Amino acid sequence: MTKALSLFELNSLVADVIDATLSRSYWVEAELSEARENRGHCYMELIEKNEGSNVPIARASAKCWSNIWTLIKPAFVRITGQEIRAGMKVMLQVHAQFHPQYGFSWIVDDINPEYTMGDMMRKRQEIIRQLKAEGVFDLQKELCLPMFAQRIAVISSETAAGYGDFCNQLETNDYGLYFHVELFPAIMQGDSVEQSIINALNQINSREEDFDCVVIIRGGGATADLSGFDTLNLAENVANFPLPIITGIGHERDESILDMVSFQRMKTPTAAAAYLIDHLASTLMRVENAQAAIIDGVKKALEVEKMRIQHIGSHIPVLFSVVRTKQDAWLEGLSQRLVMRMNEAIKQAEFHLSTLQNCMLLALQNKLSVEQHRLDILEQRARLLDPSLLLKRGYSITLCNGRTIRNAKDLKIGDTITTRFETGEVESKVERLSQKSILFHIL
Repeated sequence: MTKALSLFELNSLVADVIDATLSRSYWVEAELSEARENRGHCYMELIEKNEGSNVPIARASAKCWSNIWTLIKPAFVRITGQEIRAGMKVMLQVHAQFHPQYGFSWIVDDINPEYTMGDMMRKRQEIIRQLKAEGVFDLQKELCLPMFAQRIAVISSETAAGYGDFCNQLETNDYGLYFHVELFPAIMQGDSVEQSIINALNQINSREEDFDCVVIIRGGGATADLSGFDTLNLAENVANFPLPIITGIGHERDESILDMVSFQRMKTPTAAAAYLIDHLASTLMRVENAQAAIIDGVKKALEVEKMRIQHIGSHIPVLFSVVRTKQDAWLEGLSQRLVMRMNEAIKQAEFHLSTLQNCMLLALQNKLSVEQHRLDILEQRARLLDPSLLLKRGYSITLCNGRTIRNAKDLKIGDTITTRFETGEVESKVERLSQKSILFHIL
C-alpha cells in the first residue's frame, strides 16, 4: 500500500516547486479591492476586471512586510499625493511565496508610484471631460459674488484648525467689517468626504436666501487626503450650486477637481478669508468714493445756483415791471380756475354724500330686519326651553340645595330635596339609597 503524504509534506513540496520555478520577481498591474496596514505590514487584495463587463476575472492576495513597506510607502505618498487605498490601480513588483502553514501569497518587493499617478490623472481627466461635456464645468464662474457678501455658509470640520483661522481672520480684519458666519459641519478626510459635503450643500441650498456665498475649507490635513475632492458626484453638485462657492482645501501645488469647478479657488482657509475681506473692503471704498462724489457734486451745484441767483438779481429792476404785469394776469386766471374747480368739487361731494346716505339707510334697514328675525328665533327657542312647559305635561323637577338632580348618585342619605310640580312643591328627606331605588320621607 502506497504511503500518503501529510498535508505539511505536500505543502512543503509545493513550496519547493514554486521556489524552483518562480524564483524571480515579476511586475504586475492590478486594482486594489482591499488595502490595510497592520503592525507595519501592508495586506492587499488584488483583482483584475473584465473591461467590458467590469466583472473580476482574477484575484490574488499580496503582502508587503514592514521592512519593505516603511521604505516604499513614503515615496508613494510623496509622488501620488495619496495613501494607498481600495479602488486604486497599482503596479507592483512581486515574488511568489508558498508557506506550508499559511498558503500562497505574492510578496511585494516594490511599487511604481508613477503608474498609479498616471491612472489617477487619467481618471481626473475623464471626470473633467465629462463635466465639460455636460456643460457644467464653468457654471460657477458665471456667478457673481454679491457686493455686500457678509453672510457666509462654511463647510468644514468643526474642530479643524483651518476653520478657527478663517473665523479669526474675518473677525480681526483691519477695516472693522462685520461678517456673519454659520458652520455646516462635514467630514473633510477619508471615504466619507464626498457624501458629507453633499449633505452640507443640501442643507445650505434649502436656506439659499440666508447666505451670499459658500466657503469650503480644510486645514491641517495631509495632502494624501485630497482624493475625496476628486469625485464626479461632488464636482457636479458644486458646479450646479446656485451660490458662489469659494474653496480653501489644499496647498499651493495641489488643485483638486472641486477647486477647478468652484467660483474661486484659494490656497488656504486664511487666504479665503482675506479674499472675502478684500471684496467687501472694495465695496466699502466704492461707497465712500460715491459719497465723496455726491458731496462734491452738491457743492458745485450750489455754487452754480448761487451765481445764477446773483446774475438774475442784477436784472430784477429791469424785469420787475414786466413780471408784475404777467403775474397779475396769471393770478387772475388762476383765481377763476380755482373757483370753477371748487364748485365742481362741491357738487361732486354733495352727490357723493347723498349716495352714501341712501346706501347707509338701506344697509341699516337690512341690518335691523336681520336682527329682528334673529330675536324672534331666540324668543321661540327660549319658550321651548321653559321648564313650565314640562311641568304642564305631567313631569316634575327635583332640586337639592337649589341644584337640579339628574342622577340618584348625586344624593346622599339625609339630603332634603324639593319636588316641583305644575302646581305646588313637595319637600322630602332621603332615608335610603340603592342602585335601583330611593326611599325618602315626605316632610
